[in-house]
Amino acid sequence: MGNRIKGKVKRKSIKAALSSSVGSKRKLSRMGKKQKKEHGGLEATFIGRSKCLRMLQVTLKDFRRLCILKGIYPRQPLGRVPGKKKGQTFYHIKDIRAIAHEPILEKFREFRAFMKKVRRAAGRNERDEALRRHATCPTYTISHLVKERYPRFQDGLADIDDALTLTFLFAALPADRGIPSKIAQKAKNLAASWGAYCATTCSITKSFISVKGVYVEASVQNIPVRWVVPHSFTQHLPTDVDYRVMMTFFEFYETLLDFLLFKLYSDIGLRYPVPVKDTGGEVIGGTSAILGANLRALTNAFESSKGSITNVVKESLEQDKKAVGEDENPKEENEKSRKTRELLKSVDSTIKKLEDEDGEEEEEDEEEVDLAGPLKVALDEMAEEHNRAVVPGSKEELDDGALKRKQLFQGLTFFLSREIPRGYLELICLAYGGKVGWEGDNSPIPMEDPSITHHIVDRPKLPNSYESLPKSREYVQPQWILDSANFIIMLPIAKYAVGSQLPPHLSPWVDNEEEGYKPAYLQEIEKLKNGETVDSNDVAVDDDEAVVEEDMAEKEDEVKPDSDTEEEGESSESGEDHDEDESAKKSKAEKKREKEEKEAHELAKTMMSRKATHLYGRMQHGLARKQDKLDELHRRRKEIDGKEKDAVGKTVLKQKVDRLKKERKTVEDEYSKTDGSMKKNKKRRST
Repeated sequence: MGNRIKGKVKRKSIKAALSSSVGSKRKLSRMGKKQKKEHGGLEATFIGRSKCLRMLQVTLKDFRRLCILKGIYPRQPLGRVPGKKKGQTFYHIKDIRAIAHEPILEKFREFRAFMKKVRRAAGRNERDEALRRHATCPTYTISHLVKERYPRFQDGLADIDDALTLTFLFAALPADRGIPSKIAQKAKNLAASWGAYCATTCSITKSFISVKGVYVEASVQNIPVRWVVPHSFTQHLPTDVDYRVMMTFFEFYETLLDFLLFKLYSDIGLRYPVPVKDTGGEVIGGTSAILGANLRALTNAFESSKGSITNVVKESLEQDKKAVGEDENPKEENEKSRKTRELLKSVDSTIKKLEDEDGEEEEEDEEEVDLAGPLKVALDEMAEEHNRAVVPGSKEELDDGALKRKQLFQGLTFFLSREIPRGYLELICLAYGGKVGWEGDNSPIPMEDPSITHHIVDRPKLPNSYESLPKSREYVQPQWILDSANFIIMLPIAKYAVGSQLPPHLSPWVDNEEEGYKPAYLQEIEKLKNGETVDSNDVAVDDDEAVVEEDMAEKEDEVKPDSDTEEEGESSESGEDHDEDESAKKSKAEKKREKEEKEAHELAKTMMSRKATHLYGRMQHGLARKQDKLDELHRRRKEIDGKEKDAVGKTVLKQKVDRLKKERKTVEDEYSKTDGSMKKNKKRRST
């Protein structure tokens, strides 16, 4: 028996199969360490929503609010999900651990305990006790969450698109059971403050009217910000929307916008919120007189349909000098006076030189002193410095792009009829340097004012009451403002006249170079920007020109040769035959070259690997789809051009045929005066 001890079980070989009676150490040596539950696999990284609620001990409503405020969203696990867990909502375990240490979570628990006490007092009919407890309701702030999610100012500004869209949406919605009036009023104030800043700093760069609303883009500190302004009509609140979730998002966006607007207003030397005093419709408040007037008008626009968002320029400018004089420091005044002296230094030196050389000019009349040059330069610099100032008295200046936008509508006065949606139109007009009046109460510009340059009307024809208005104004449709602002050029108003069919409203966000298609109206606008003359008949596509040339060639072939020019016909026929032979040789060589390139291309494809061949096929498929889309656009454009007719009833193609025939007739008449002929003479072949 060897070393076997009597009474003990014989040890099994190391190669023997394991059983339940084997010790844990031996199992670990053979099978490895057993993984504990929820310490590996899917459970170690992701956690379901139900388990999150049990872990945090909060209700589903509070959990949703916490996730929205913290910026935590559900995750989709990578890889295979067990069958029993399919369809569940998963969150990352690290996100849930971060929520567990959030101070707001404790506030939610305190509020839940507080509401139990209030309900208990109300259930016992203890009204006084319930009111007393309600006055001690726990409150919380989410400023630390804004700093946590957006550590830098540029980060918050780059992620403000959704915040502005939701804010403008709440500003347009009516205060109902789902939306308290306090939230609607706060959204109106925020929208008014943002619009006032964009209008004052000339930040709006692009705008586009769509079915969903009006898309507006502004460049704020070289960061593009885009939002949607709803159309101004009666809003009906749908019943299948959870407004509590939307209000939770707005709760965070409200704090974020307050942070950003405070910084933006401080950069231009103004206080936020703007100190606005209601003094009979006028706004008074330090150096923010102009911006405050904008804010007041914007607020009135959202509060009532009769309001507007225009800046009451007349009253604001009257108060501006007074406000600037009160708020300027002595150092700033000395700095401005020093700049003014430097600007006029060249003029003073020129005048002094003129006085010193007065005696010499009597003897030498040939010498002249240029006084207009330095004076013009100094005045131009003073005017540019005044235009570059964001707010009079502020050190903040506009960049070159904003200055160019401000000068587009500078000196123009727009008057909006009562059917015009004033909100976004007035913002665009103000951002591009124009003045705005409207048909309604509190308008700074009356309808009969002769300074009005453009009357915006959206009707089939002008009413008879407009005949008594001054004749110095132009009547245009609202699209003219947006198209002119998008292309930074004053477009001709002939196509935007009242009652006329409007040109296509082109989106400023489409990259035509990447798409490979440029609309006809965009080509016309580019010609205008380059200073070229635009002919309405030149809008036809190149395919139409080929059709025109074929039509003219067929008609010329019908011309019979004269008997007097038989010899000339023979010589011309021989010359034409020679030209045809040359063209045939060139076409044959071209076909041969294309065939060789195609064979080389197919040979190269055969040398590719399977992966490269598949990738190349996908690329060619995408290019083919893009080309099909371009062909469809060209086909539709050709159909539209062919259907358009002038006053006589001729299509664009027919007009171009007549114009080319007329030009050819003129050339033939001039050539016939030199005893020559441009007609083709063909020799009749005997049969």
